[in-house]
Parts: sequence; structure tokens; C-alpha cells
Amino acid sequence: MALHVLRRKQFIPLPRAEAFRFFADASNLERITPPWLNFRIVEHPKDGIKTGALIRYRLGWHGIPIGWTTEIRNWDPPYKFTDTQIRGPYKLWYHTHKFEEVEGGTMMHDIVWYKLPFGIFGEIAHAIHVRKDVGKIFDYRFQEIAKLIK
Repeated sequence: MALHVLRRKQFIPLPRAEAFRFFADASNLERITPPWLNFRIVEHPKDGIKTGALIRYRLGWHGIPIGWTTEIRNWDPPYKFTDTQIRGPYKLWYHTHKFEEVEGGTMMHDIVWYKLPFGIFGEIAHAIHVRKDVGKIFDYRFQEIAKLIK
């Protein structure tokens, strides 16, 4: 089973601390997730976002309802944070958000490492749907972030 990597970056015309705050607010994830995923947060962290915080979501992928729980790791405001799936559709999902100060704002880097379950069948699903869908999700995020943060 292969380890897949998605890398994206986006210029955010805000100081690093403000850009970090936007992405550290779990409710903004609903705003930047494509509607076709029917994504909603079902449980926010009780004590706010910090190392060890759990966030529970529901979504639908091609009509299949999916529960997903992530844990916040490597919480280092305003530089980076990582969320990792502890329950959900992937065998591994490890998503790092890095925030780099650049002229005029912040360069936000998304790096996602992921593996699918089900061995060769998971790899076939990746080739047919998952790789494209993950790309579409991050393409949508890019567009929505550009609209929301001006």
C-alpha cells in the first residue's frame, strides 16, 4: 500500500498570525469544503484548538456516509499545526499546515500524507477516484480561501 502525498501552497494577504487564526478555527473548515461532500462538524473541541484536541465530522463521499475524527498534533502557533485522522476512511491521513511570512502576507503550505485501506483495492480506488477527489477538494479550498480572505 503506497504512501501518497499532496502538496499545495497559497498566498494569503494577511499577517501570519491572522492567517493562522483563520485556519485554526475549525468552523472555517466547513466554509472551505466543497458542498458535494456534505461536510459538517459534529463535535468541536471543548477547550479550543490545541495539541490533543479532537474534532469529529460527518461527510458523504459518492453517497457513502463517513464519520471522521481528527486529532490536532504539533500545535505551534502561528507557524504550523498538524491534524491526523484517528478514525475515518483512510489508513493514514496526516495533514500539516505551515505558515511562512512573505512580502505582503503569508504563504500557507498544505502537506498531506495519506494511505488507503484495502491493499490493492484501495490503490485501484485511488487511481479511479480518490486522487482526483483529494485534488478537487484542495482546488475548491484554494478558491474559497481566495474569496474569503482578501
